[in-house]
Amino acid sequence: MPEEILLMDKITKVYPNGFVANKDVTFSINKGEIHALMGENGAGKSTLMKILFGIEPFEEGRIVLKGKEVRFNGPLDAIANGVGMVHQHFMLVPSLTVAENVVLGMEPKKGGMFDFEEAVRITEEACNKYNLKVDARAKVEDLPVGNKQKVEIVKALVRGAEILILDEPTAVLTPQETAELFVELKHLKEQGHTIVFISHKLHEIKELCDRITILRLGKSVGKADIADVTEQDISRMMVGRDVVLKVEKTPAKPEETVLKVRDLKIIADTGKPIVNDISFSVRKGEILGMAGVEGNGQSQISEAITGLLGYQHGTISVNGVDLKGKSIRQIRELGVSHVSEDRNTYGAALVASVKDNILSDRYYKKEYNNGIMMNDKKINEMTDALIKEFLVKCDDRDDQVKMLSGGNVQKVVVAREFSNKPSLVIANQPTRGIDVGATEFIRKRLVELRDEGTAVLLISADLNEVLELSDSLIVMNEGKIAAYLEDASVITDMILGEYMLGVRTQTPEEIARVAYD
Repeated sequence: MPEEILLMDKITKVYPNGFVANKDVTFSINKGEIHALMGENGAGKSTLMKILFGIEPFEEGRIVLKGKEVRFNGPLDAIANGVGMVHQHFMLVPSLTVAENVVLGMEPKKGGMFDFEEAVRITEEACNKYNLKVDARAKVEDLPVGNKQKVEIVKALVRGAEILILDEPTAVLTPQETAELFVELKHLKEQGHTIVFISHKLHEIKELCDRITILRLGKSVGKADIADVTEQDISRMMVGRDVVLKVEKTPAKPEETVLKVRDLKIIADTGKPIVNDISFSVRKGEILGMAGVEGNGQSQISEAITGLLGYQHGTISVNGVDLKGKSIRQIRELGVSHVSEDRNTYGAALVASVKDNILSDRYYKKEYNNGIMMNDKKINEMTDALIKEFLVKCDDRDDQVKMLSGGNVQKVVVAREFSNKPSLVIANQPTRGIDVGATEFIRKRLVELRDEGTAVLLISADLNEVLELSDSLIVMNEGKIAAYLEDASVITDMILGEYMLGVRTQTPEEIARVAYD
């Protein structure tokens, strides 16, 4: 009989503004299992885990840990009781070594001074014990993403974590790194550790996890053994309806070139090239995917195209117009829309209303502004129509965006960016951190834009997404194009991962095919 190690019983969390994040949620896990926690954004899973880790208080219910009722007043309480959490965005100090990061806050001393060699010993001992191989003396800033993930896990384990919460741990990993992580997590399970695995990737849940709990609208709506449910079953429980997991699209019919990037070079403040002499084109009526491990220049490319970042060498043009020296507004006036990878910083103004966010790129246009007064009737009609069309869940157009779930914030962003008849869409991580239902919706709209003649540059760390949506693909490695894959439909994620890691590379002649005249 499995031993229950944790019970969160009828947990209710209500925020001061009256928003009910969790309502009578019951969540239990057994010792030595990998338990998946899934749900749409806004379903309450992040809040539930913040409660477990002591970040958020709760109003009703109880937490029973190893047979004892507990209530944590902060993360240090949780850690002291054997609960660790690895956040999606790593909490590491890049300039410090692996060992220094691992012992941060519990530094060993010798003669009143920090004992670096003891820190190395502690780290190496943990790495060997848990089969998490990483150089204890290396600086974190020099590590690949997969090893940074290992450092975070080692940090938690050294502090005595018996229950390990992993929040979207594979979001930035290659298939190879993901496969390696799964081996390591299974090893931890064999050693008696218990893992809560939060992910939106259904195939990973099926491969790795033993059981699953699903939240919807702040309530627990299902629990099952993984072996007893299909991916479609899980999706249906999450969103309350059938979800199309595969994107339905006809073959692309690309026409003339819209975006032309030639010999682009972007230099970091350190003098190191971030983007190193790349050329590519995106045509009307096609989705060109850009894949790569994060940190290989993809973000800088999108920012250079949209006017957020300067570049030292090369040219970028849209429909024959050179973008050099043009303002963000001027670039947008050329028909360039941008779905930023960071919706909370660049995509949306969180303290502004839904209406003001949608209006922000068109407020100066004559149909909404005659130079003296705003046309409130026209603005309200436009906003309400887009809220309806893009299925934004909000009470009112005047709701602050920060009150919406992540998926609905993203829908506000795409409502603005997709509704202005764009000639070119730069979609950078358009579905990151959002639920299955919102993901399905946004992916379908990208394909619809393509079919309407829009050129789409899709940048995504989600390999399923980039393979399903893209007509053609370029793969980035160390700031360069490692491969141009003309037909994305015939490429597997493992081959793609090899190009991303630099294990494979194409000849310059093969890569040059993506630079259409």
